[in-house]
Amino acid sequence: MSPLLQLRDVSKSFQAVRALRGVSLSLHAGEVHALVGENGAGKSTVVRIIGGEHRPDAGEVLLDGEPVRFSSPRDARQHGVAVIHQEPVQFPDLSVAENIFMGRQPLGRFGRIDRAVMRAEVARLFERLGVRLDPDRPARGLSIADQQLVEIAKALSLRARVLVMDEPTAALSSVEVERLFAVVRALCEEGAAVLFGSHRLDEVFSLCQRLTVMRDGTWVSTDPVADLSVDQVVRRMVGRDVSTLFPKQDVEPGDVVLEVDGLTRDGVFSDIAFSVRAGEIVGLAGLVGAGRSEVVRAVFGIDRYDAGEVRVAGKRLVAGSPSAAVAAGIALVPEDRRQQGLVMEMSIERNATLTRLKPLSRLGLLGGGRERRSAREWTKRLQVKYGRLADAVGTLSGGNQQKVVLAKWLATGPRVLIVDEPTRGIDIGTKAEVHRLLSRLAADGVAVVMVSSELPEVLGMADRVLVMHEGRITAELSRDEATEETVMFAATGQKEAAA
Repeated sequence: MSPLLQLRDVSKSFQAVRALRGVSLSLHAGEVHALVGENGAGKSTVVRIIGGEHRPDAGEVLLDGEPVRFSSPRDARQHGVAVIHQEPVQFPDLSVAENIFMGRQPLGRFGRIDRAVMRAEVARLFERLGVRLDPDRPARGLSIADQQLVEIAKALSLRARVLVMDEPTAALSSVEVERLFAVVRALCEEGAAVLFGSHRLDEVFSLCQRLTVMRDGTWVSTDPVADLSVDQVVRRMVGRDVSTLFPKQDVEPGDVVLEVDGLTRDGVFSDIAFSVRAGEIVGLAGLVGAGRSEVVRAVFGIDRYDAGEVRVAGKRLVAGSPSAAVAAGIALVPEDRRQQGLVMEMSIERNATLTRLKPLSRLGLLGGGRERRSAREWTKRLQVKYGRLADAVGTLSGGNQQKVVLAKWLATGPRVLIVDEPTRGIDIGTKAEVHRLLSRLAADGVAVVMVSSELPEVLGMADRVLVMHEGRITAELSRDEATEETVMFAATGQKEAAA
């Protein structure tokens, strides 16, 4: 059977950077095709070429066997190609329904937008996805998971023949992932071709029929998933063995550095109490919506709370003041690196030094040389791959963007490091680097709080695990006590696992 969509010997460069070198790929109707590789392997460039955002410098794209040159994402959509990007971009002041139908709103009498039809169609899409979202609510304030679900609903509304999904499950709970997979399988049964990009290899092996590996902008291999093992895929992705994904060092914890006592925000979380010692990694686990991100935002002072207190080294922290938190030695690497962790239009250099502008200044003037040396030092320490420090940070891959956020905060010399979904949407090789960095920081005496939706990450890296359910801590487990079963029982509000 001939491919529905095909890339043939496609190459693409951005100035001096060769993003793709002679890549070929075919998507067949009724098939889910996995695209995997490290950050910077060229996967996102492939996605953007298929979606009409970039044009290839060489090679061609074929649809139904005929060459096509998409002039824009709109042109690609009109040809039946829809893309769900890893980082959703939405209009925050418009409703969820308006975001889904932006540029193609249904019209009623006198050419006016028929909002009733639009809302009803969105409600139908959400029902299909098993999502409880109000079509009329503004997009502003949506969680990353909800933003992703809005993008998925938008793609489904296009009734596309080719659906490209770039890390669609990175912020979803296991229940939401299963619902999405059911929809994807149904679309394939209807004759759609799906390209599925994910760093979660368990999902790839569960959903996909064929798998293509890319490395350094080149095609490495394409094989039936049934013929591959996880180890084989990882070796092809990184070009080496990843000896251990969770290189946790054993450290004897020191004195208590961070104390959270009775923290409460009405309707969000209640009576949160825990402590973290120097050299300790405490994992905060739970399902999406359990309140984990809201707790760490309150600890850092971004969100105010109604009761309780936060203490650093025994001293009470001023509530609702991130500057007070930074002065006390707390650093927060947020869940949404694009919206909350970086200024995408600014340079890599400026992003890496934003937290240290005052120390790098003399008489109120920022010295370019001092800023550049600091940025170069920290990007080198974290092995950030970039062209020039002057390049916009938005030109980096997701994994390298995450390293810049980490560099920005590590440069402050924190006593407490809070990382919210530190490896969301980054590849296996970079995950291992981030885990190694967190372990080394703990060994150096930093108190680490890690929020993660990936259970293997929590179990592999945490000395203690705090489990949240509906805004409350339902369990505190030692490293030996924490298993997938005990964590999931507590995360779903159960008292204990069945014997």
